[in-house]
Amino acid sequence: MSVENRSHEQWMRIAQAEAVKAFNADEVPIGAAVVHNQEVIGLGFNQPISSNDPTAHAEIVALRQAAESVGNYRLVGATLYVTAEPCLMCTGSLIHARIDTLVYGTQEPKFGAVSSLMRALDHPELTHRVKVIGGILAEENRELLKNFFVKQRSVTRLTEASIGSETSV
Repeated sequence: MSVENRSHEQWMRIAQAEAVKAFNADEVPIGAAVVHNQEVIGLGFNQPISSNDPTAHAEIVALRQAAESVGNYRLVGATLYVTAEPCLMCTGSLIHARIDTLVYGTQEPKFGAVSSLMRALDHPELTHRVKVIGGILAEENRELLKNFFVKQRSVTRLTEASIGSETSV
């Protein structure tokens, strides 16, 4: 394994810790970390449900914290680590923030706007290019998402079962 991949894994583990916070809060478990000059300057986990904010994706939360940390909305030279491929809204934010590199874990076939559903960062008219590295700790990140949705389906079935038993009394 290359030194670069070991470094990416180190930072991805920090993003994974954020994803676990989302999991524990019953939010889709995606976590993010913004790193600049070998220092974490922003962290975030998905929280649109708890915050009643459709833009409170892990990436956006981490970018906001990073921008506040450096006192500038432009995060030139920074790398965003995120456990799952970003959606279209989040890829747009990467461009506006001038993120240098995106490192993501697992692909997101339903909403991924980097390599799965579409390739938004490859649009020829964009004036800023983001370097992309995918697949870092992909299986671990995919498992966390899978476990979350299994848990959600189980809770839904239990809720439906208890409602059904109340109505049959």
